[in-house]
Order: sequence, then structure tokens, then C-alpha cells
Amino acid sequence: MMGPVLRATLLKALVVLLAFGLLAPIIVVAIASFSGDGYLKFPPETFSTRWYARFLGDARWRSAIVNSVFIGLMTSALSTFLGFLTAYAMLRGNFRFKKVLASLLLTPVIVPHVITAVAVYFLSARLGVVGVRPWIAVAHTVVALPVVLVILQSALRTVDPALERAAMVCGCTRWGVFRRVVLPLAFPGIVSAALFSFLTSFDELVISIFLAGIRSETLPVRIWNSLLLEVEPTIAAVSTLLIAVTSVALGVDAVLRRVRG
Repeated sequence: MMGPVLRATLLKALVVLLAFGLLAPIIVVAIASFSGDGYLKFPPETFSTRWYARFLGDARWRSAIVNSVFIGLMTSALSTFLGFLTAYAMLRGNFRFKKVLASLLLTPVIVPHVITAVAVYFLSARLGVVGVRPWIAVAHTVVALPVVLVILQSALRTVDPALERAAMVCGCTRWGVFRRVVLPLAFPGIVSAALFSFLTSFDELVISIFLAGIRSETLPVRIWNSLLLEVEPTIAAVSTLLIAVTSVALGVDAVLRRVRG
């Protein structure tokens, strides 16, 4: 039988191997984005930032970035607002069918996005809102809300109800308790939920393909359309940007978790 030291060594080796397997494609894409060649190749023979310049100099790519950021910010604000009120009601409220409602709100995590996208598309076509950015943000909120709910329910569980009762005993109104006690204590969780809902919208492809149209092409949709026509190093530059945005958001969330701790 293996000793404890050998088992620990094998476990560490397995973890390192899995981490390398996850990071290797990201590293390959990041290196390929600095290729000076005229086509996608790894390893590149020369290095250059020409594909980043081409990416940022193309009006369609810039428009896709603006659309993704605008829709992502709207989705983040809407899903965080609704998710916070819902999570607070779920934890503090006492009403019938609470578990059923919670299951329904988490359904978008289970249902494949393509089914949600098809259903939302038919509704959007009838209403004539295909390509309308606020409506796309509403559709993204549907899939971002479960993520927000899970994060905020975890954050609000750390808020002691005794603090709220003590504030009310001291003469604070319900709105005052909500503003001066609940919100400050849950603030790191709120910011974390906002970041993850933004990333959910920023990386969403399937729903955006159905709803974006030509007017509101998002960055993932623009990448998809470019891959269908031609695979060029510009795609690697855009993918590296997406990885950088995700890494920054996760880094901010890690800092907030330390602050919360």
C-alpha cells in the first residue's frame, strides 16, 4: 500500500497536470495573438502587435465591444437589483411556495441556453425587438439571475438578523435598516454578484446570436461570424482580451472576498 507521503505527492502531481491542461490552451492563444505572421500559427515565427492594432482599428470590432459592455452593464445592474431583493425575500420572508419559486428562478441553469434562446427569439420577433440592446440585456438577465441569486443568498446568510432587530429597536425604520445595516454588510457579495453577472452577459453567445441581429452585434457573436469566414490571428487577439477581462473580474472578486473575510 502507498504511504501518505506518496499519496500526497501523486495528488499534487495530478493537480499540477490538470491545472496545466486547463491553462495550456489559454497560453497558446495568448502567444498566438502576438504573432507577426499573416495566418494563425503556433509557435509564431515573428512577434508583433499588428493584430491588436487591426482589432482596435476596425469599426465593427469596436462597435461589438461597445455593445457587449453596454449590454453587460445593463444586465449586471438589472440582475443584481432583482437578485438582491429576491435573495433577501427568500431568506427573511415566510410565504407559501418559497421552494417552488426558488426552483423556478434557478431553472435557467438547468435548461440549455439554446432552448431559452429559441423561446426568447420567437417572443422578440412578435414584439419587434430583435436587435434592441436593452431587450438583449433583459434576455441575458434571465440566465444571469440564478448566478446572482446563489452568490447573494450566500452573502446575506452572513448578515445576522439580530443586528436588524437591534437597529429597529433603536428606532430605525425598515428602509433605514435595509440601507444602513444590510447593504453595508452584504456589499462585497453585491459587487461580486455584479461582476459575475457582467461576465455572464459579456461571454453569452447563444442568446446573442438569436437576438443581436446586425445592429447590436456583440463581441462573442462577432467572433463567431469571423470564425465562420476566416480564421486569422485577430481572433486570438480578441480571445486574449476576453481572457484578460475575465481575469481582472476574478481578481477583483478575490480581493473583495479577502475584504469580506
